[in-house]
Amino acid sequence: WRPLLDTYSQLQEIRLYYEFEDVDVDRYDLGQGPRQVMLAAREMAVEELPPNVQTWQNQHLIFTHGYGFVMSPVNEVTEEGLPKFYVRDIPPVIPDSLAEALSIDRPEIYYGERTFNYVLAATRTQEFDYPQGDENIYRSYDGTGGLPVEAWWRRALFAWYFGSMKMLLTDDITSESRLMLFRQVQQRIAKIAPFLGYDADPYLVLLDGRFVWIQDAYTYSDRYPYSEPTEAFGGRRRVNYVRNSVKVVVDAYDGDVTFYAWDPEDPVLAAYASIFPSLLTPASEMSEGLREHLRFPEDLFTIQAEVLRAYHMKDPKVFYNREDLWNIPNEIYQGSPQRMLPYYVLLRLPDDETLEFQLVLPFTPNRRDNMIALLSAKSDPGNYGRRVIYEFPKDRLIYGPMQIEARIDQDPVISEQITLWSQQGSSVVRGNLMVIPIGSGVLYVEPLFLQAQQSQLPELRRVIATWGTSIVMEPTLEDAMLALIRRAGGAELAGEAEIAPAELAVEAVPAAPAVDRERPGRGTIAETRALGREAKAAYDRAVQAQRQGDWAAYGEALEELGRILERISRE
Repeated sequence: WRPLLDTYSQLQEIRLYYEFEDVDVDRYDLGQGPRQVMLAAREMAVEELPPNVQTWQNQHLIFTHGYGFVMSPVNEVTEEGLPKFYVRDIPPVIPDSLAEALSIDRPEIYYGERTFNYVLAATRTQEFDYPQGDENIYRSYDGTGGLPVEAWWRRALFAWYFGSMKMLLTDDITSESRLMLFRQVQQRIAKIAPFLGYDADPYLVLLDGRFVWIQDAYTYSDRYPYSEPTEAFGGRRRVNYVRNSVKVVVDAYDGDVTFYAWDPEDPVLAAYASIFPSLLTPASEMSEGLREHLRFPEDLFTIQAEVLRAYHMKDPKVFYNREDLWNIPNEIYQGSPQRMLPYYVLLRLPDDETLEFQLVLPFTPNRRDNMIALLSAKSDPGNYGRRVIYEFPKDRLIYGPMQIEARIDQDPVISEQITLWSQQGSSVVRGNLMVIPIGSGVLYVEPLFLQAQQSQLPELRRVIATWGTSIVMEPTLEDAMLALIRRAGGAELAGEAEIAPAELAVEAVPAAPAVDRERPGRGTIAETRALGREAKAAYDRAVQAQRQGDWAAYGEALEELGRILERISRE
């Protein structure tokens, strides 16, 4: 997601006064099951206006809100290596096939991640809404957000609060005018409930045609008996008790804030509820549409992963001696090792019946680089909050992230290509390394972005994928997966496969009917055509699974396709 923020900024900020603060990962049902997407809110950056036009009127009456968002799938790009947008431009442009699922009725964003200044809405001065060609479109706010400010004493109070007489002297304020302040999502929530802890990453959701922000909130303490303290909230606190007890939802247009009591069994939350009885809303009142976009929070997951490094050990002696301590591995980003961050992925892991949106992070043994385990936290309704530890066999080598990074650096084809690009005045940006368990093995995927030295527009140029001892670099993810399947299949035929291709699938696939290799002659035209239809159907299933991120089903479909093509060649 890191290079994608630069790409979004270059392609879709449209005007200098718009800015994307962050890229969020989510899943949406777009008609054929869940699709994992990246998205970002286009917020107003009034400080980016030229200095000569940074007047009080422009900053607080005219340039009041951002507009719309951009969305692209995580596994599809254009031929130029740029995002394939589901939602782009101003006003929003959406493909006809997705228009219903991604309908936007309220594209205005008055409350966001980077909106710290106050604004006056619904005044006599029309607000800038969005640019259209060489002209600008203006409109007035017609919501219920903010505070009424017509009364002279209110205006005097806020003039004193903001240290500006403009609020008191302006003629633009009417009986309909609204003052919006504390518009930054986390700042706004903390003003209401400063006793809660907050996750570092609020995320945007398109829900019923309008935007809302979801913010995870925590109850915590550093005085829980017999519990080891650990750092939390970006190192700002040390805690030994923490629960994701509250889900906070902020409307991006009106600023309405709803605190959902997500963990009503939490005694700390129960104490707060008795003190502030009107603050919390029962989780049962949360809409199904909103539940489908909830995520297991990153900060809580990181805390649990840190504690799990030691507390996965069950034998007291082993635990006391720290004999089996785990580490969170590094990965290479922008040329230097960085600690791997947990990441969201739509995935079907062993024992999963369907694709699920999960937060995952691998572990390596202490002072070793091979992978030993993977922690997963599920986010979808029905399984939300379920955490699973997948431990890999200790009697065989499962490459860890830094070992894969080293193999990428040492591969002659890959290193030669990277060197060639670097000599041509471009820089190569290595994206986040993705670890995807499939069967008893691990698939690694790392995108390579090419960026001109004088530009901040990364373009996806290659996808590196590794499985077992095989490493490939291809223009697209689909090509890389096909290349890995071919290599795994070839190794099996030679009797040298490290991992049997059947293990590429999470669930076993019934074997194709045996073919008599000694049968002379050719099949009939009808038989060949039937096999062709089967091959087309298998290919279509592979494409659909690849788009959905269902790598188990993708591997199954490609194996079936390979068997069919082999039969066709013999026919």
